[in-house]
Parts: sequence; structure tokens; C-alpha cells
Amino acid sequence: MEATTKIKKSVLIRQQKEAAKAQTGGASVAKLQDCPTSPRKMRLVVDLVRGVEVNKALSILKFTNKEAAIRVEKLLLSAIKNWEAKNEGVRLEDTTLYVKEVSVGGGRQLKRLRPAPQGRGFRIRKRSNHVTLVVDSKNDNN
Repeated sequence: MEATTKIKKSVLIRQQKEAAKAQTGGASVAKLQDCPTSPRKMRLVVDLVRGVEVNKALSILKFTNKEAAIRVEKLLLSAIKNWEAKNEGVRLEDTTLYVKEVSVGGGRQLKRLRPAPQGRGFRIRKRSNHVTLVVDSKNDNN
């Protein structure tokens, strides 16, 4: 009978992450956690760049007149840098990068009370969100 070695779950997760990092090519991900903007306002900006080529998406975000556009632009630049780090030796100019997926989820809410007439209190919910952006090259998919 062979003795099976039992691996801790944390060690197994770390090994899987290292294996995923070792893979070259493919899509790259950038995440923005706890952004102090309501998810509804962030989705208005994110919907503008979903499925769009990266250079066009950067120009759209640069000229969009919303505060959330600044944060998404920084996130997109981060995703591009992550793609470059993952695909060493591949020139960015030779590939056509595009925004493959963008998702906005609700983050935590800060709950406050605002004084109201006749001794009442109105609730204020200061919302935040999480944004996940995936960038991929169209050359890999064809």
C-alpha cells in the first residue's frame, strides 16, 4: 500500500497560483477593490469600453466627463502592463489588444444617519464597488 501525501489547502492554492503565473500568453486581469463610487455610476463608464480595442478605450476614457472614468483608465493601464509582463517578447504594437470582460460588483457600504425633522433619522448609504477588467489579444483567439 502506498502512502499518500496530504497537502495543506493553502500550499495547494499557492502551487496553483504559481502554475498560473508560469503560463505565458493569454488574457491578463486587473482588479480595483473598494472604489468609493456607487456601482451604478461605475457601470455607466465601464459599458463604454466593454469589447473595445485598447487604444480606442483609452481615448474614450480620457475624454469622458465622469470621475469614474479616471479610475477605470488607471485600471486599464494596469491591465495592459500586466499583459506585457505576462507576454514577454511580444510587442504591444504587433497585437490587437481589446477589453475582453469588465464587471462591476457592489462593495461594502458605509451606513450613516442624517438628522431629519421631528427627531427622525434618515439613512445614508455610501456605496463602493469592485471592478474586474480582463484584457486579451485578438490574435490568440483566432
